[in-house]
Amino acid sequence: MLDFIPKIPLADWVNTAVENIQNTFEFIFDPIKEDFGDFVENTAEWLSQLPPILIIIIVALITFFVSGKKFGLSIFSIVGLWFVYNQELWEQLMYTFTLVVFASLISIIIGIPAGIWMSKSKWAQTIITPILDFMQTMPAFVYLIPAVVFFGIGMVPGIFASVVFATPPVVRFTNLGIRQVSAELVEAADAFGTTGSQKLFKVELPMARKTIMAGVNQTVMLALSMVVIASMIGSPGLGNDVLTALQRSQEGPGFVAGLGIVILAIIIDRVSQNLNKG
Repeated sequence: MLDFIPKIPLADWVNTAVENIQNTFEFIFDPIKEDFGDFVENTAEWLSQLPPILIIIIVALITFFVSGKKFGLSIFSIVGLWFVYNQELWEQLMYTFTLVVFASLISIIIGIPAGIWMSKSKWAQTIITPILDFMQTMPAFVYLIPAVVFFGIGMVPGIFASVVFATPPVVRFTNLGIRQVSAELVEAADAFGTTGSQKLFKVELPMARKTIMAGVNQTVMLALSMVVIASMIGSPGLGNDVLTALQRSQEGPGFVAGLGIVILAIIIDRVSQNLNKG
């Protein structure tokens, strides 16, 4: 009944737009792919070359102090990281950790200012909200397509896809946290003649810290959840081992690599949660 309506060539439009973006901003994409890619790879290799016992001790000390000098999380970290080393997955763990750290940092650097902007401008909130909705509802696999087109294969496109997928929570939570700051406190700050930046950094952000940190925690977890998907475009790490095991129907190696991801996720999650309690 609707055959008289011509097909909208949306796919062709998207192809054209992506091609134009790639050609126009090639001078930006190429340095990111090469220079930033080399930096990320070198960081992962440097971590891999450090003595595992040194990293395990550092992580144990960090978890001990952030958890309020309780031994539970430290013991779990020692046993969990030793298990990963015992399974000969240490290098993959370091690559996974590097991907998550860089993706999370970029997401936070982009997300917190965007959330602040949304909290200060109704116009910005009107524009950014549907973009965040799109980023959160679009299947994560779709992000791999422009990532490969712009950056090829490897760590950089994996980080790019993870950033797109993981940024929305920190934006939303920053916006929410600042908007929930007590109106009385804001009025008191205005009464004392504070400037906009003073009010933001000395009143609003400190009061919204717990909410913002909750968003940071969610962003880090989403970045970590992308490691298996990112392995489909050449990102090394534990996700690549899971993908290889899936392709070869090897339940054991896939389970072990997945357990390594779970161990890393629990350590990062507990550390970020304890930091939010401080």
